[in-house]
Amino acid sequence: MNWRKAVALIVAFLILVTLHYTIRPLLGWRASIDFLVIAVLLLSVRMRPGAAALLGFLTGLVSDSLTPATLGAGALAMSVVGFAASWLRAVIFADNVVLHAFFFFIGKWAFDLIYLVVARGAPPLELLAQAGVWSPLSAALTAAAGVFVMLAYRMTLDPQHA
Repeated sequence: MNWRKAVALIVAFLILVTLHYTIRPLLGWRASIDFLVIAVLLLSVRMRPGAAALLGFLTGLVSDSLTPATLGAGALAMSVVGFAASWLRAVIFADNVVLHAFFFFIGKWAFDLIYLVVARGAPPLELLAQAGVWSPLSAALTAAAGVFVMLAYRMTLDPQHA
């Protein structure tokens, strides 16, 4: 990876983190776009599994610092998602938009399921509704936003792929 692409990835990561803490709260949706998961997934597929897990851990820890009651749940979930994304990078680098959408969907849903199991703050029926209804809706919105970000990133850095 050349310096231009590396800098662009870091800038994209910082923009996505900024969007997560500025735009997402304004939307107020129950099933919202998770820009942090998109950011971790975009960088993780370009890193080694250990570094991707560390990136996920640090991103999750920063996210968890806002909710001390579930401290560590987001860090664990992001670590697993980052590690898995890096490990599966051979599949992800195919130039297929549907495959990327599926990748973002599964990444967000896996994050939510791990977070829900580790945090254990809801009654079982509410946990089931969250995992079966709201989490897949949030994953679908995150997948759509992730594909948009990926295509925008690709158009700016590699116009012949667009």
